[in-house]
Amino acid sequence: MNILIANDDGVFAPGIQALAQALKPLGRVVIVAPESERSGFSSALTLDRPLRPIKIAEDVWAVNGTPADCVYLSMNGMFDFEFDLVVSGINSGANLGDDVLYSGTVGAAFEGRLMKQPAIAVSLAGANVRAYDKAEDYAQAAQWVHDFIAKGLPELPPRHIFNINIPDVDTIQGAQITYQGRRIQSKPITTQVDPRGRQVFWIGLAGEAVTDPAKNALNIQSDFFAVANGYVSITPIQMDATNYAVLDDLQQFLHSN
Repeated sequence: MNILIANDDGVFAPGIQALAQALKPLGRVVIVAPESERSGFSSALTLDRPLRPIKIAEDVWAVNGTPADCVYLSMNGMFDFEFDLVVSGINSGANLGDDVLYSGTVGAAFEGRLMKQPAIAVSLAGANVRAYDKAEDYAQAAQWVHDFIAKGLPELPPRHIFNINIPDVDTIQGAQITYQGRRIQSKPITTQVDPRGRQVFWIGLAGEAVTDPAKNALNIQSDFFAVANGYVSITPIQMDATNYAVLDDLQQFLHSN
Protein backbone atom coordinates (compact mmCIF):
# COMPACT_ATOMS: atom_id res chain seq x y z
CA MET A 1 0.00 0.00 0.00
CA ASN A 2 1.25 3.49 -0.91
CA ILE A 3 0.35 6.05 1.74
CA LEU A 4 0.58 9.81 1.22
CA ILE A 5 0.94 11.94 4.34
CA ALA A 6 0.44 15.71 4.38
CA ASN A 7 -0.29 18.28 7.08
CA ASP A 8 -0.63 22.00 7.73
CA ASP A 9 1.98 22.31 10.50
CA GLY A 10 4.95 21.87 8.20
CA VAL A 11 7.18 19.05 7.07
CA PHE A 12 9.24 19.03 10.29
CA ALA A 13 6.29 19.05 12.71
CA PRO A 14 6.37 16.28 15.34
CA GLY A 15 2.89 15.05 14.46
CA ILE A 16 3.70 14.18 10.85
CA GLN A 17 6.99 12.56 11.82
CA ALA A 18 5.30 10.35 14.43
CA LEU A 19 2.57 9.41 11.95
CA ALA A 20 5.02 8.44 9.23
CA GLN A 21 6.97 6.26 11.63
CA ALA A 22 3.83 4.50 12.87
CA LEU A 23 2.45 3.79 9.38
CA LYS A 24 5.63 2.36 7.83
CA PRO A 25 4.68 -1.24 8.67
CA LEU A 26 1.59 -0.82 6.46
CA GLY A 27 3.46 0.02 3.24
CA ARG A 28 5.43 2.76 1.54
CA VAL A 29 4.93 6.08 3.30
CA VAL A 30 5.61 9.33 1.43
CA ILE A 31 5.53 12.71 3.17
CA VAL A 32 4.67 15.74 1.05
CA ALA A 33 4.04 18.71 3.31
CA PRO A 34 4.36 22.50 3.39
CA GLU A 35 7.84 23.83 4.05
CA SER A 36 6.44 25.86 6.98
CA GLU A 37 3.19 26.11 8.92
CA ARG A 38 0.09 26.73 6.80
CA SER A 39 -2.68 26.48 9.37
CA GLY A 40 -6.06 27.94 8.47
CA PHE A 41 -5.62 27.54 4.69
CA SER A 42 -8.56 25.14 4.32
CA SER A 43 -8.64 23.79 0.72
CA ALA A 44 -6.78 26.73 -0.82
CA LEU A 45 -4.64 26.07 -3.91
CA THR A 46 -1.75 28.29 -4.98
CA LEU A 47 -2.50 29.74 -8.43
CA ASP A 48 -0.38 32.90 -8.56
CA ARG A 49 3.14 31.41 -8.47
CA PRO A 50 4.94 28.16 -9.27
CA LEU A 51 5.26 25.41 -6.70
CA ARG A 52 8.68 23.85 -6.07
CA PRO A 53 8.77 20.51 -4.25
CA ILE A 54 12.17 19.93 -2.62
CA LYS A 55 13.29 16.44 -1.63
CA ILE A 56 14.80 16.67 1.84
CA ALA A 57 15.10 12.93 2.56
CA GLU A 58 14.03 9.63 1.04
CA ASP A 59 10.25 9.86 0.47
CA VAL A 60 10.09 13.23 2.23
CA TRP A 61 9.27 16.38 0.25
CA ALA A 62 8.76 20.02 1.28
CA VAL A 63 6.53 22.27 -0.85
CA ASN A 64 6.31 26.06 -0.89
CA GLY A 65 2.53 25.93 -0.86
CA THR A 66 -0.61 24.96 1.02
CA PRO A 67 -1.65 21.58 2.43
CA ALA A 68 -4.05 21.07 -0.48
CA ASP A 69 -1.25 21.95 -2.93
CA CYS A 70 0.83 19.12 -1.49
CA VAL A 71 -1.88 16.53 -2.07
CA TYR A 72 -2.84 17.93 -5.48
CA LEU A 73 0.74 17.74 -6.76
CA SER A 74 1.27 14.29 -5.31
CA MET A 75 -1.77 12.85 -7.03
CA ASN A 76 -1.43 14.64 -10.35
CA GLY A 77 1.94 13.67 -11.77
CA MET A 78 4.58 14.42 -9.14
CA PHE A 79 5.15 10.68 -8.74
CA ASP A 80 5.13 7.80 -11.20
CA PHE A 81 2.89 5.67 -8.99
CA GLU A 82 -0.54 6.09 -7.38
CA PHE A 83 -1.46 6.35 -3.73
CA ASP A 84 -3.95 4.08 -2.03
CA LEU A 85 -4.58 6.26 1.02
CA VAL A 86 -4.20 9.90 2.04
CA VAL A 87 -3.66 10.74 5.71
CA SER A 88 -3.43 14.37 6.81
CA GLY A 89 -1.92 15.14 10.21
CA ILE A 90 -1.28 14.63 12.98
CA ASN A 91 -2.38 18.23 13.55
CA SER A 92 -1.15 20.04 16.65
CA GLY A 93 -4.52 20.92 18.17
CA ALA A 94 -8.11 19.88 17.64
CA ASN A 95 -10.21 20.27 14.51
CA LEU A 96 -13.68 19.98 16.00
CA GLY A 97 -17.05 21.37 14.94
CA ASP A 98 -16.82 24.53 12.86
CA ASP A 99 -13.01 24.27 12.82
CA VAL A 100 -13.23 22.03 9.75
CA LEU A 101 -14.24 25.04 7.62
CA TYR A 102 -10.81 26.60 8.10
CA SER A 103 -8.57 23.63 8.76
CA GLY A 104 -5.68 23.00 6.40
CA THR A 105 -5.50 19.49 7.83
CA VAL A 106 -9.06 18.78 6.72
CA GLY A 107 -8.48 20.64 3.44
CA ALA A 108 -5.59 18.33 2.54
CA ALA A 109 -7.70 15.26 3.29
CA PHE A 110 -10.55 16.58 1.15
CA GLU A 111 -8.13 17.13 -1.73
CA GLY A 112 -7.27 13.46 -1.48
CA ARG A 113 -10.92 12.47 -1.50
CA LEU A 114 -11.51 14.59 -4.62
CA MET A 115 -8.97 12.31 -6.28
CA LYS A 116 -11.22 9.33 -5.35
CA GLN A 117 -8.87 7.92 -2.72
CA PRO A 118 -9.78 7.15 0.90
CA ALA A 119 -8.69 10.05 3.07
CA ILE A 120 -8.37 10.74 6.78
CA ALA A 121 -7.73 13.97 8.71
CA VAL A 122 -6.16 13.39 12.13
CA SER A 123 -5.71 15.91 14.94
CA LEU A 124 -4.38 15.69 18.49
CA ALA A 125 -6.75 17.59 20.78
CA GLY A 126 -5.36 19.19 23.91
CA ALA A 127 -4.36 22.49 25.45
CA ASN A 128 -0.63 21.75 25.54
CA VAL A 129 0.11 19.98 22.27
CA ARG A 130 1.47 23.10 20.58
CA ALA A 131 4.31 23.13 23.08
CA TYR A 132 5.88 20.42 20.86
CA ASP A 133 7.30 18.72 23.97
CA LYS A 134 4.96 15.75 24.27
CA ALA A 135 6.40 13.29 21.79
CA GLU A 136 4.81 10.36 23.62
CA ASP A 137 1.32 11.79 22.96
CA TYR A 138 1.99 12.05 19.23
CA ALA A 139 3.36 8.52 19.27
CA GLN A 140 0.26 7.23 21.04
CA ALA A 141 -2.02 9.04 18.59
CA ALA A 142 -0.03 7.75 15.62
CA GLN A 143 -0.26 4.19 16.89
CA TRP A 144 -4.03 4.56 17.20
CA VAL A 145 -4.17 5.68 13.55
CA HIS A 146 -2.05 2.71 12.53
CA ASP A 147 -4.40 0.30 14.28
CA PHE A 148 -7.49 1.98 12.79
CA ILE A 149 -6.13 1.65 9.25
CA ALA A 150 -4.78 -1.86 9.79
CA LYS A 151 -8.25 -3.14 10.71
CA GLY A 152 -9.55 -2.02 7.31
CA LEU A 153 -11.21 1.33 6.81
CA PRO A 154 -15.02 1.46 6.89
CA GLU A 155 -16.62 2.29 3.55
CA LEU A 156 -17.77 5.85 2.99
CA PRO A 157 -19.78 7.33 0.12
CA PRO A 158 -17.84 9.25 -2.54
CA ARG A 159 -16.42 12.66 -1.56
CA HIS A 160 -16.44 11.88 2.15
CA ILE A 161 -13.54 11.75 4.60
CA PHE A 162 -13.02 10.73 8.20
CA ASN A 163 -12.23 13.64 10.52
CA ILE A 164 -10.54 12.10 13.54
CA ASN A 165 -9.69 13.89 16.78
CA ILE A 166 -7.61 12.06 19.38
CA PRO A 167 -7.69 13.32 22.97
CA ASP A 168 -4.45 14.35 24.64
CA VAL A 169 -4.86 11.99 27.60
CA ASP A 170 -2.79 9.25 29.22
CA THR A 171 -5.44 6.60 28.61
CA ILE A 172 -7.84 6.76 25.67
CA GLN A 173 -11.26 5.49 26.72
CA GLY A 174 -12.13 4.14 23.28
CA ALA A 175 -13.58 5.58 20.08
CA GLN A 176 -16.98 7.03 19.22
CA ILE A 177 -18.67 7.74 15.91
CA THR A 178 -19.70 11.38 16.23
CA TYR A 179 -21.43 14.20 14.42
CA GLN A 180 -19.81 17.56 13.73
CA GLY A 181 -20.49 19.89 16.64
CA ARG A 182 -20.67 23.66 16.57
CA ARG A 183 -19.28 26.65 18.38
CA ILE A 184 -20.77 29.90 19.56
CA GLN A 185 -19.62 33.08 17.86
CA SER A 186 -15.86 33.65 17.84
CA LYS A 187 -14.27 35.95 20.38
CA PRO A 188 -13.96 39.62 19.27
CA ILE A 189 -10.90 40.77 17.37
CA THR A 190 -8.11 42.52 19.25
CA THR A 191 -6.71 45.78 17.91
CA GLN A 192 -3.33 47.30 18.67
CA VAL A 193 -1.04 50.01 17.34
CA ASP A 194 2.33 48.85 16.04
CA PRO A 195 5.64 50.72 16.72
CA ARG A 196 5.15 52.76 13.54
CA GLY A 197 1.73 53.99 14.61
CA ARG A 198 -0.30 51.73 12.32
CA GLN A 199 -3.39 49.95 13.54
CA VAL A 200 -3.23 46.16 13.42
CA PHE A 201 -5.74 43.47 14.23
CA TRP A 202 -5.61 39.96 15.67
CA ILE A 203 -8.42 37.56 14.80
CA GLY A 204 -10.23 36.47 17.96
CA LEU A 205 -10.11 33.01 19.50
CA ALA A 206 -12.62 30.36 18.50
CA GLY A 207 -15.90 30.37 20.41
CA GLU A 208 -16.79 27.78 23.01
CA ALA A 209 -18.46 24.52 22.05
CA VAL A 210 -22.25 24.42 22.09
CA THR A 211 -23.75 21.70 24.26
CA ASP A 212 -26.04 19.93 21.81
CA PRO A 213 -28.03 16.81 22.65
CA ALA A 214 -27.22 13.38 21.25
CA LYS A 215 -28.54 12.75 17.75
CA ASN A 216 -30.91 9.91 16.76
CA ALA A 217 -31.80 6.67 18.52
CA LEU A 218 -28.19 5.47 18.53
CA ASN A 219 -27.31 8.24 21.02
CA ILE A 220 -24.56 9.60 18.80
CA GLN A 221 -22.79 12.52 20.49
CA SER A 222 -20.86 15.47 19.06
CA ASP A 223 -17.13 15.41 18.38
CA PHE A 224 -16.67 17.91 21.23
CA PHE A 225 -18.43 15.58 23.67
CA ALA A 226 -16.36 12.54 22.71
CA VAL A 227 -12.98 14.27 23.02
CA ALA A 228 -13.93 16.00 26.27
CA ASN A 229 -14.68 12.59 27.77
CA GLY A 230 -11.46 10.94 26.64
CA TYR A 231 -12.71 9.23 23.47
CA VAL A 232 -11.36 9.39 19.95
CA SER A 233 -13.92 11.19 17.78
CA ILE A 234 -14.53 9.74 14.30
CA THR A 235 -16.74 12.00 12.19
CA PRO A 236 -17.65 11.30 8.55
CA ILE A 237 -17.81 14.63 6.73
CA GLN A 238 -18.59 15.42 3.11
CA MET A 239 -17.87 17.94 0.39
CA ASP A 240 -21.54 18.43 -0.49
CA ALA A 241 -22.83 21.12 1.88
CA THR A 242 -26.28 21.37 0.27
CA ASN A 243 -29.18 21.41 2.74
CA TYR A 244 -31.49 19.02 0.90
CA ALA A 245 -34.20 19.32 3.58
CA VAL A 246 -35.07 22.86 2.49
CA LEU A 247 -34.78 22.47 -1.30
CA ASP A 248 -38.50 21.81 -1.85
CA ASP A 249 -39.57 24.77 0.30
CA LEU A 250 -37.16 27.10 -1.48
CA GLN A 251 -38.33 25.82 -4.87
CA GLN A 252 -41.93 26.56 -3.96
CA PHE A 253 -40.99 29.99 -2.65
CA LEU A 254 -39.17 30.81 -5.88
CA HIS A 255 -42.14 29.89 -8.08
CA SER A 256 -44.69 31.59 -5.86
CA ASN A 257 -43.18 35.04 -6.45
